[in-house]
Amino acid sequence: MRVSCRATFSEVVDDADLEATIESAESSPGGRAVGGALEVSVVVLSGDARGTRLPIRGRLTVGKSNDNDLVLSEESVSRVHCEISRVGRGVRVRDLGSTNGTYVERVRITEAVTPVGSVIRVGNAVELALRPDLTLLEVEPFAKGEIDGVIGAGLAMRRIFAVLDGVARTDATVLLLGETGTGKEVLAHAIANRSHRRSPFVVVDCGAVTPTLIQSELFGHERGAFTGALAQRKGAFESARGGTIFLDEIGELPPDVQPMLLRVLEARKIRRVGGNQTIPVDVRVLAATSRDLEREVSAGRFREDLYFRLAVVPITIPPLRARRDDIPALVAQILSRIPGAALLAPGPRTLSWLLQHDWPGNVRELRNILERAAYLSLAAKSSELLLPALPSGPASTGDDAFGFTLAETFREARARVEDDFERRYVAWLLANHGGNLSAAARAVQMDRKHLHVLARKHGLRGDADE
Repeated sequence: MRVSCRATFSEVVDDADLEATIESAESSPGGRAVGGALEVSVVVLSGDARGTRLPIRGRLTVGKSNDNDLVLSEESVSRVHCEISRVGRGVRVRDLGSTNGTYVERVRITEAVTPVGSVIRVGNAVELALRPDLTLLEVEPFAKGEIDGVIGAGLAMRRIFAVLDGVARTDATVLLLGETGTGKEVLAHAIANRSHRRSPFVVVDCGAVTPTLIQSELFGHERGAFTGALAQRKGAFESARGGTIFLDEIGELPPDVQPMLLRVLEARKIRRVGGNQTIPVDVRVLAATSRDLEREVSAGRFREDLYFRLAVVPITIPPLRARRDDIPALVAQILSRIPGAALLAPGPRTLSWLLQHDWPGNVRELRNILERAAYLSLAAKSSELLLPALPSGPASTGDDAFGFTLAETFREARARVEDDFERRYVAWLLANHGGNLSAAARAVQMDRKHLHVLARKHGLRGDADE
């Protein structure tokens, strides 16, 4: 008899059932992973080998002997302890007759199929995380440049859409990373809307709740648990039962609450503040942050094991300045949602500024500027979107604007900057000539065919038959 980890880790099935599960996973469509481009690694969370990371390619053996792929020196680890391998979209874990056992999510197993993101315990102390590595460049782009109202015609966003569309149908925990204003909450809504857990959708802004109340906000409290607790209150996890909970700005979570959240993610049970009863919660967890969580982990401000629990599928949303090609479509969408502003259109000078601005506040800043401009234009009874006083700071030219890092070579940095200049120059040129390729090429003494090639390279639109 073996424990099957298909749904929970308490089912006991016979060998035939387990083999059927494995065969089904291996033959499932898109079995490589979400979007067809997922590599899974084993990350050591504790013990002498803490921090070691090995990709699972074929069968990876774990044990004390130097013949293993992952060597662990702890006393409770057997010479050849267990074996880990990929199975379709999950991972198969097999104990190899160890003395102190192999555990998946605290349940001792002989052989199990478990989802990516699970934690394995080897012996009495060493924990291993099954960590996904999304390589978005290998993902087949989403067919459309929009998903549930989120605009993204460029390749980077369409690849993100493809990943989101894939994970939406699962219960995988997704960590959305990116600058403030990039639309992480909107994408979280898109994931929930495309899943079987679309409702209820409960949002907790971890940065907006005072540290003394965040525990109650998440887990609820009993009457009299603290001063002011006049009645029993359900927390966000209870309220989201059967649906999705979105933990926004998870990087702001106080250190003393982080282990509590970790226990909930592991056991899927909560205990209200001041209560003794353990309450099971069936929720899908999405999280987002504008902080660099790996840096926070290195600095000791965020628990590493909690990070691995949250980053089952980590996705970084690019800032607006990295996808300027989407700005015209975003402008049209935002104006269409403002009463009376759907017919407003930015003139050449306004569009040029919109395309060149660096947008430190990202889509949120764009929306605020367009709303202000739309109301001013409607008040002036103008048919054109007016920006009477263009906001300061268009396309800063200081060294910081280039985003140099020590991680890239001189040649890589130069190629990146030249590519960015090329894209921005062509966008500006076309914007100032109404998209007319011939007129734009003549104005700067450029061959029209060359300009057409550059426009296509950067996904910019120009009239082909002016």
